[in-house]
Amino acid sequence: MIDNLALNTIHQGDCIAGLERLPVGCVDLAFADPPFNIGYEYDVYHDNRDYHEYLDWTQRWMSAVCRVLKPDGTFWIAIGDEFAAEIKLIAQRDLKLTCRSWVIWYYTFGVHCTRKFTRSHAHLFHFVKDAKRFTFNEDEISVQSARQLVYADGRANPAGRIPDDTWILRPQDVSGGFSPPEQTWYFPRVAGTFKERAGFHGCQMPEQLLGRIIRTSSNPGDLVLDPFSGSGTTLTVAKKLGRKWLGHELSPEYVQQAKKRIREAYEGQPLDGGPEPVLSAPRTPGNTSKVWLRSVVTRAIVEAFTHASDGWSTDRVIADPELNLRYCEECEELGLPGGPADWNRALMRLRKSGKLEFLPRARRTTFQDEEFDQYIFASEIAMRQITDEIGTSLDDVLCDPQLAAKFDSIARTVAPGPFSSLQYRWAALTLRKRAHECRTWSDQVPPDLERRRFLEFKPLREIVTLRFASVPGLYLARKDADQSLYLGESLDLGKRLQCHQESQGWNSRARGTEVGVLPLEGVQCKERLGLQSRRITRLKPAFNYLPPESDEVDTARSVSRSS
Repeated sequence: MIDNLALNTIHQGDCIAGLERLPVGCVDLAFADPPFNIGYEYDVYHDNRDYHEYLDWTQRWMSAVCRVLKPDGTFWIAIGDEFAAEIKLIAQRDLKLTCRSWVIWYYTFGVHCTRKFTRSHAHLFHFVKDAKRFTFNEDEISVQSARQLVYADGRANPAGRIPDDTWILRPQDVSGGFSPPEQTWYFPRVAGTFKERAGFHGCQMPEQLLGRIIRTSSNPGDLVLDPFSGSGTTLTVAKKLGRKWLGHELSPEYVQQAKKRIREAYEGQPLDGGPEPVLSAPRTPGNTSKVWLRSVVTRAIVEAFTHASDGWSTDRVIADPELNLRYCEECEELGLPGGPADWNRALMRLRKSGKLEFLPRARRTTFQDEEFDQYIFASEIAMRQITDEIGTSLDDVLCDPQLAAKFDSIARTVAPGPFSSLQYRWAALTLRKRAHECRTWSDQVPPDLERRRFLEFKPLREIVTLRFASVPGLYLARKDADQSLYLGESLDLGKRLQCHQESQGWNSRARGTEVGVLPLEGVQCKERLGLQSRRITRLKPAFNYLPPESDEVDTARSVSRSS
């Protein structure tokens, strides 16, 4: 039995010594991405050993891993060309492991070579201890077959089939390359421009690739081991997928950074990157000639949107649960790979790239300011909380039905009422668009308005809301003079403050707060919003939305077009 204190952590130090301290047969799945001995510059490890020295070291750490594997355990190894054959021999001949699969991970932007063909692949070995008894969850990786996708053959197995053992990177950059019916596994390498890049380790595996391996070769609650933890991807994914995890890493700096990354992950959190990069992998920056969505996928996305949208805009189809369900059902009916989050992101990319401008002008989605005033603040608080928690954008939240539902739930706790998910979500989009305009208006705030100060700060429950009935203005909730929580603007301060007094969601996150009120009767709406924006920029309250400048500009244009 392994000590609980040794689980769910990264042990700093040599993995061989660390593995020797573990009991025999305690690990369900091991994934190793060892140094390739090609002279890569790590911070503490010397990656240029003598051939025999490297092989001797390799045999010792592989033996140590095998010792701690359960009798039905699984061992995956990632390696380059230089020692792939030797590692396979060590595993089969010396350690008596069975090789279930030799996966080729193919990518299309390898390191450029001048005196040989450019390398564009890596090897992933799938070993098991017992050839007849091991974990392989085929339901987790089944894909639609060519009979289903291409021929609509009634004889096709509705459960799909197991994917091929070649996994291709960035198929959108390979015109005429692998075709969808081949069901090659698509996993982008984590390049420097990718949002999931941890930033402190140059050899980072994609989360979706590790997700496929961990889902296939282990079950929830199993123990996943990574003897070369590096950037912590294996352990982060294991945590997100509900596995126990354990790592070893030689570099103190990598350990510190990886632990921080893992702490920010939580069970059930979506994996970074798209599970179907035909739809979700980013386009190559600055090269518009690259195919970033296959033409067949583009046509299918447009067809699904046209059938489901009922004339509404792309933003409305993504934000409206009923329309989005119809759109996703169309995508599924057309046999598109991936899932709702992929289909929504693909639709959003098509709109942002201008590829939907040929469609008729969309129906306009409008809500009155008086109606928005009842819940737009809740959308802002929910948007800030969920984007801070998950570290993603509002677009990603709305594209993922599970994250969007979580956003709705937070908003409802802050502003309970007969409001729909569409109202909360559209308010968030409107707020993000308005943020850019408000920043412009903040530069035009008259000096006399800027000099106005909040009335005496009081505990929220002590404010007499009737005093501010139908009075427009601003209010600031704060813990103390140095810790601002939320700076709101309302057409009716009385109703807004009463809502905060009654809302469990607000009180649970802001107990003991004081609120100052700034009535602004007779002040134009643009001036109120400009003053709010100016003070948000200065105070940076914890619950207000603070968008990046680039995000504001892009959204202001896109929402304006789609409204």
